[in-house]
Amino acid sequence: MSTTYEPIATTTLGTAAASITLSSIPSTFTDLVIIFTGTQGAFDNTGLRFNGDTGSNYSKTMVYDANSNRGTNDTSIRIMIAGTTINSTIWQIMNYANSTTYKTALCRSGIASDQVRMGVGLWRSTSAINEVTFLAESGNFGTGTTVSIYGIKAA
Repeated sequence: MSTTYEPIATTTLGTAAASITLSSIPSTFTDLVIIFTGTQGAFDNTGLRFNGDTGSNYSKTMVYDANSNRGTNDTSIRIMIAGTTINSTIWQIMNYANSTTYKTALCRSGIASDQVRMGVGLWRSTSAINEVTFLAESGNFGTGTTVSIYGIKAA
């Protein structure tokens, strides 16, 4: 089976902002890949939220340095880190349009001068994902921060 990545949307901040939302995600793909490149006002976690759900419906398990961290009943998936230097993160969200299962997201995130994180997040909802929001937990995302989302179509 071969797959192809198809661009869905890209946004680049013209001014600093506390959140970045990509909406109107079509349900025509099997999986999503999201690439985040940017900065945040301070070195801290960054949350990922789906469909505007602010409830305690998110969990995460992450590994970084020689440590691990687990969280349940969170209001976003907080695996990704961002700081005042450029952060690069790749999210893979499987079966995002499926309306019978919870949604799982894999994340690889890092700041070259500091830390690398990997983890898995869970959104305990059977709703198809049609919107993703990144939340800066400290300050704002910096001007020039870019988020791109791609759909993967199974051939």
